[in-house]
Amino acid sequence: MAYISVPEIQRTLPQRYRLVGLKCKKCGYLHFPARKVCKNCGAVEEFEEVKLSGRGKVYSYTVIEQGATVYEHTEEAAVGGAFSVALVELEEGVRVMGQITECDPYSVRVGMEVEAVLRRMYEQDIVRYSFKFRPIRFQGRAERP
Repeated sequence: MAYISVPEIQRTLPQRYRLVGLKCKKCGYLHFPARKVCKNCGAVEEFEEVKLSGRGKVYSYTVIEQGATVYEHTEEAAVGGAFSVALVELEEGVRVMGQITECDPYSVRVGMEVEAVLRRMYEQDIVRYSFKFRPIRFQGRAERP
C-alpha cells in the first residue's frame, strides 16, 4: 500500500487543487509540478506562481483494466472497472498526467480536448482530492451573439 502523509498532501495542495505551476523569473520556463531548480536554466528558487488554465489536449493515454491498478484507485476500479489515464498537454505547454473521467475509457483519443475538474481520488487518513480531466463537450446552451 502506498502511503502519503498528511503534511506531504498539504505541501502539494496548490498543484492538486488549483493547478498552479511555477514560471522561472530568469528564463520564463514553466514548470508543473513545482520544483526548486529550473530544469531549463538551473536558476534556484527564482519562480513566480502561474495559475494554469486546466484546458488542453490528450497527448498520450492508456486504459487501466481492473486488477492492474495502484492502491489509490482500487476502490474505483472495483466499482467502475477500467479507466483511462492520460498525459495532457495544457494550453500553456506543460504536460500533466491525470485520469480521464466522465466518458467511456475506450473513447479517449490523442488530440481529444479536455478540461481539469476537481474530484475525490480516495481516502487514506483524510479524503484526498485532486484534478482529473473530462472531455470538453457542447453543454447544450445556445451561443450568444
